[in-house]
Parts: sequence; structure tokens; C-alpha cells
Amino acid sequence: MRRVAITGLGIICALGNNADEFWRGLSDAGSGIRPIQTLDTSCLRFHAGCEVRDYNPGRYFDGTGAELPDRFAQFAVIAAREAVADAGIALTPALSQRTAVVVGSSVGGQSSEDAGFQEVYLRRRNRVHPLTIPRAMMNAGASHICMEYGITGPALAIGTACSSANHAIGLAFWMLRSGQVEYAIAGGSEAPFSFGFLKAWEALRVVAPDVCRPFSKNRSGLILGEGGAMLVLEPLQQAVRRGAKIYGEIVGFGMSADAHHVTNPAVSGPAQAMRAALADGNLEPAQVGYINAHGTGTIENDRVETRSIREVFANHAGQVLVSSTKSMHGHALGATGAIEAVATVLALHYGVIPPTINFTELDPECDLNLVVNRALAAKVRFALSNSFAFGGLNAVLAFGHGAT
Repeated sequence: MRRVAITGLGIICALGNNADEFWRGLSDAGSGIRPIQTLDTSCLRFHAGCEVRDYNPGRYFDGTGAELPDRFAQFAVIAAREAVADAGIALTPALSQRTAVVVGSSVGGQSSEDAGFQEVYLRRRNRVHPLTIPRAMMNAGASHICMEYGITGPALAIGTACSSANHAIGLAFWMLRSGQVEYAIAGGSEAPFSFGFLKAWEALRVVAPDVCRPFSKNRSGLILGEGGAMLVLEPLQQAVRRGAKIYGEIVGFGMSADAHHVTNPAVSGPAQAMRAALADGNLEPAQVGYINAHGTGTIENDRVETRSIREVFANHAGQVLVSSTKSMHGHALGATGAIEAVATVLALHYGVIPPTINFTELDPECDLNLVVNRALAAKVRFALSNSFAFGGLNAVLAFGHGAT
């Protein structure tokens, strides 16, 4: 089986509108948490979120208003453009047939759906915009990327809640490793800031009133985020041959189901997914130097993830570095895995571990080797990136530094 290199990165999120800005935000322990600007939150219990800053679709797309794809699909295309340009590949018609596009999203075109519901239920109108369905459909991001580049190879959208992007990247990795395709654009995108959707999250009572502080004793919940991130993947040998910039490798992928509860996680499922990723990459736990944790900042999730890590890594659990970058870029639901994949790859590439910010006090039930409040210089060869979703669907990616 072929080794799979990461040769292009693209991202747009609350920490930056491109990969360079994003990395500066991570390494400077910056925060993307701000008062929500895109809608009125006066009727909500929370008012903070991680929105893409100063976003203007006109900078990226022709046309206006309803002629544009939904915001989540826009983010997918923007991230893909940066990743493809970064990789320096020319997608010829022949190559386009051997290129895969795999994109994760939890809720798809939520803003378009919400606008339609308001027309029907709030304003009592008898029609919605005729493009509501193509704007709202979850595969819109993948479809628009394919149309952007004329890609006619395998293309699909993955919807596994907060694990969507990790599942998307993992499946693309397997397709490349097995020789099914020669290139892949994989990642995720999300734009959850619509009023009805935020009211639904309010009802869950898991959103923090101020900031996200994963693993900290006084944590009070997650902060929602938005954005998109994409990776360009190709066979390592091919990347070396064409002189591509290689950020690192994907070396393993594991997934599992808790088969336990829709919202309460179990230790066994995340542990099984981490073990599967290690086995898929022929890695021993002691070889892993960093874990980009799922780390949502909710009481139960952080405790369960801690116990899962300790179960898998045993005596090495005290040595492996752990942080949750959600404290900086927010929980972007189906896009989060892709955002965190870029964070993990760049951490390996630059030898700097991004921190969990807003951390104030150790929770004895989260007794991990946490990197908190400031980045840490550390050369790490292998890392895991965890994503654990509502419904108990877990996906873990294993990354390598990329030495040939």
C-alpha cells in the first residue's frame, strides 16, 4: 500500500482567512471568540461565537445574494482553492477522473433552510426561494469544488455530526493508499449561525456563556464556530518525484461506534477508534507525541476523553502532549475535524504544539499532560487528531511528520 502525503492546506475560520493567518493565531494562543455579529442574539442565552471575521463573499465569488452557494459551501470552495494552489497541482481532464473530493458537514446549508422556514412559518408566505434545496443540500460543498476544477472522479459528502470531516479525510486517505485515486481534496465545512439552529443548541444547555476552556475544572461548555478546511492528498512517492512541498503524512485512520447513547459518550468507543488508528498506521502508543483532543469543554466529554486516552496509552498517557484547539477556533461541528487536522499537521511541520487557552485550574478527572495557555516548542514524529460525535460515532486520524 502507498504512503500518503499532505501537499496542500487551505482554511478559513475564526482564527484566520488562510493557513498562514490560522497558524499565527494558533501559535500566538489567539482567540477567535467574539460577540456574534451575523444575527441578533438578544433572545439567546449565549452571545459569543467563533465567526469568520470580516467575511465578504464578493471577495471570493461573482454574483450576490441567492445566486451564491450557501455560506457553508462557500467556505468549502475557498479552502479548496487555497489547498489546490498550495499543492501546485494542475488538474488536467485526465487527472480529474482520478481525483476524489470528500467533504464532511454536519448540517449543510442551515442558513438557507432557516431562511426558507422563516418565509413559510414566520412571514406566512407561500413560496421559498427556488434554489433553497440546491443551496441547503449537504453535498453542495463537494459539488461546487468538483465544478470549480472539473473534477469527475469519486465525490461524496459525509454527515456524521462532529466527526464528519475526520471521516471524510480518513476515507480519502484509504482511497489514495489503496490506489483508487491519484489525488484527493478532503476536509469539511460548516456555517451554523442561523437563529433556529442556535435556539436548538441553546436547548441542549452545553454552550458556554463566555469562553471555551477544555479540561479546565471550571469549564462550562463549548463555543460554536464556523469555517472550512481542506487538505490535498497524494501518494508520497509521487509528491517527492514532482518536488512538492510535503507538510506531513496521514499514516492511519480508525473509526468506531459507541452503541451507547445519542448524547452521552462512552469510554469504549473513543478508545476503540484510537486503537484502530494506531493499528492502521502500525504505530505503538509510545510513538505518539501529541494528541489534538476532541476537547469540547463540556464536563462529561472531557472526562470521558481523558479516560479513553489513559486506557489506550496506559503508562505513556503522562508523556503524550494534549491540547484542544477548539478553545481558539470554536467547535465548528462537521468542519472541526478538518480545522484540527490542519492544526495538527502544522504542529508537526513547525515543531510547535498549539495550546488549550482559557485554562485556569486543573480538573483531577482530566489529569493529562496538557499544553495550556501558550504554545510549546516540541518536535513530534506522530500525532493523533480525535473527533467524537453525537450519536457515538468516532473518527481518529494519525499523522506523521513526513520524513521520507
